[in-house]
Amino acid sequence: MSGEHVPLDPSVAPLGTREFRDAGGLPAAAWRADQTEQTLVPTHCCFCGIQCGMYLRVDGRGKVFGVEPRNHDINRMRLCPKGINAYQQVNHPDRLTAPLLRRDRKQPFREVSWDEALEFTVEQINRIQREHGRDAFGMLGGASLFSEKTYLVGKFARVALKTRHVDYNGRLCMVSAAGANKLAFGIDRAANPFADILQTDCLLIVGANVGECFPVLTQYVWGARDRGATLIVVDPRQTAVARTADIHVALKSGTDSAFFNAVLHVIVEEGLTDEAFLAANTTGWAEVKAAVKEYPPSRAAEICGVPAEQVVEVARSFGRARRAMGWHARGIEHHTQGVENCLTVINLCTATGNLGRPGAGYGTLTGQGNGQGGREHGQKSDLLPGGRSINDPAHRRQIAAIWGIEESELPPAGTSMMEMVWQMQRQEIRGLIGVCNNPFVSLPNYAVVKDGYDKLEFHAQFDFFLSETAANAHVVFPVTTWAEDEGVMANAEARVVKHNKAQEPPEGVRTDTWVLCELARRLGAGGKFAFEGSRDVFDELRRASAGTVIDYYGITYDRLERTGGLVWPCPGLEHPGTPRLFEDGRSYHPDGKIHLQAVEWHPPADPYDDDFPMTLTTGRTVAHFLSGNQTRRLGALVEQTPRPWVEVHPSQGFRNGEPVRVVTRRGSAVLPALVTEAIRPDHVFVPYHWPYPVAANELTVDALDPRSKIPEYKVCAVRIERARAVDEVPAPPTPPGREAYPETQVPRTDPLPPSSSQGVGTGERS
Repeated sequence: MSGEHVPLDPSVAPLGTREFRDAGGLPAAAWRADQTEQTLVPTHCCFCGIQCGMYLRVDGRGKVFGVEPRNHDINRMRLCPKGINAYQQVNHPDRLTAPLLRRDRKQPFREVSWDEALEFTVEQINRIQREHGRDAFGMLGGASLFSEKTYLVGKFARVALKTRHVDYNGRLCMVSAAGANKLAFGIDRAANPFADILQTDCLLIVGANVGECFPVLTQYVWGARDRGATLIVVDPRQTAVARTADIHVALKSGTDSAFFNAVLHVIVEEGLTDEAFLAANTTGWAEVKAAVKEYPPSRAAEICGVPAEQVVEVARSFGRARRAMGWHARGIEHHTQGVENCLTVINLCTATGNLGRPGAGYGTLTGQGNGQGGREHGQKSDLLPGGRSINDPAHRRQIAAIWGIEESELPPAGTSMMEMVWQMQRQEIRGLIGVCNNPFVSLPNYAVVKDGYDKLEFHAQFDFFLSETAANAHVVFPVTTWAEDEGVMANAEARVVKHNKAQEPPEGVRTDTWVLCELARRLGAGGKFAFEGSRDVFDELRRASAGTVIDYYGITYDRLERTGGLVWPCPGLEHPGTPRLFEDGRSYHPDGKIHLQAVEWHPPADPYDDDFPMTLTTGRTVAHFLSGNQTRRLGALVEQTPRPWVEVHPSQGFRNGEPVRVVTRRGSAVLPALVTEAIRPDHVFVPYHWPYPVAANELTVDALDPRSKIPEYKVCAVRIERARAVDEVPAPPTPPGREAYPETQVPRTDPLPPSSSQGVGTGERS
């Protein structure tokens, strides 16, 4: 029918429709496709722990040039702003395409051959370990790597470097939840799939900014609401999902365990516990019951800064629901009491019998794409593949046999990521390899981090963009993006999904796997790293996990392609996976019981006083991801959110865009005010995706949870002051000799906060 008018039925087409339609010619008559050939490669998003399915569009030359949503049952054709723009990383002009090297930080980088970069790295490893011992060299991995690569990071550190010092940036993410899950359940994963949210009668979301950090998960929240479920959100800020809640508890940051103890206090007092479930399936209930008796609603109101009546309302809504669920994220995990905060939510779900059923359960939302899978197979300082303990002699023997070494050759447990920085300051660690992390933006107390890294005698970094951390290194290895290799990730449900290779990497770029195996060969351990690629590594990972709680043995690439994902444990090739835990009431402890833990609230590490009377909390925004090394280079995302801001309540007397100096005991930054009633009057909020001098993590405290060693990002003492001008946002680093990319590679001095409303009562741009 091309070139012809299509008749319109006047009985169904409003008057004027034809004239409006044809005013500029027939629809699409002037459009011409500039891509004559294209292939759609099924894969998953590289960003958060939802792991939305997508297709990457590949042109006839084999280059990624676009994206399409995929009707995967995780996301059902939905993508968030980051997912829509992720493909632009792949052929971005800022990509690193040759190794960078300098023998002294006072020198500029120069592009060198792979052989020179690898040889220099091996020379420095050998020198440092010869002069100062094996543990003087450390390694830090990342939870956005494929699981095959996280497995290699742990094996490389312990077999090739032979060091105890290996950890990863998931230490900054989910380890508090992991610690709580292991204590209570003997297993480290969410108990329920996302789909169970659709069947719940009461949904409790704690410290999770779902609308901005996990936008596609919102469909499950809305689906539950459409069924009539009650939504309870606990967060100091009125986030997008909190605005839609039946109950929003705007508690003071750092008081979560007191609040949930008080909620359980009311549930006990009103007889809403499931005593039969508790008697049959738990230990420790008497101790928990005694502990929560000391937290009546009146005490929680005083500690948390919320009405006592709201504690009762939450308790009755959750306790009376036939099926209730609790989901949480970094908001309750980024605390010196992070593990205990999570335990109080576990206590609440268990005491009411809300485990092991559709619509009844408990889960954690992972921030990084492989936040779940990234800690399962050995790059965490105290774990070996399959979640085995590196301190358990039997576990050590099992992995040593698979790796072809003696058990005595396996180093002991190392220290956490932040503790490693302190060791760098003390020069106990003198050399470091970093893979897929950017601590100059992501770790707390930037001054300490910079000092620690500056004291390293040698530092190599793997990345596909020149991050702020890589820009401080001696060697930078250019490695592939997620679209240039294949591998698996495990999402927040513990569903293992397959990422597929969509294009060949640029000339001069290698996979992380190739680089680690080549370094191992040059260090004399090549026989233990004879992997051709991800498939070989995954086969060894499957064998290494067999028989553990985190059993991947029954998961293969072919099965993942056919099914769209399998949830571990999956011990056999015919096993369907385990989407829902505890359906038989049994935990993964040897006795089969859920081990409840009594919790006492304690205040945050950074004390309030007259000089620092308010609370600073930090988090993400919808347009950016973690340290921003990827998203701060994508034009549409930078245009949406070009710079950080400070959210302040109108009672503080600032106008929108007015410069505000945010001061803590560690530093200060001047940011534009975003005036909003969506935050408590005694709190301020700063997003953390940008580097010094506008870094939120210049301000945060490097106090750690004693069990999980996670930093206390979500609460520190602060004051705010009027200032003259906002601090400039630096452009992302660029490789030597590379022209600045005009869309994003410019410093930002715009004093105004984002134009889109961040919450109720947000002032207009002025």
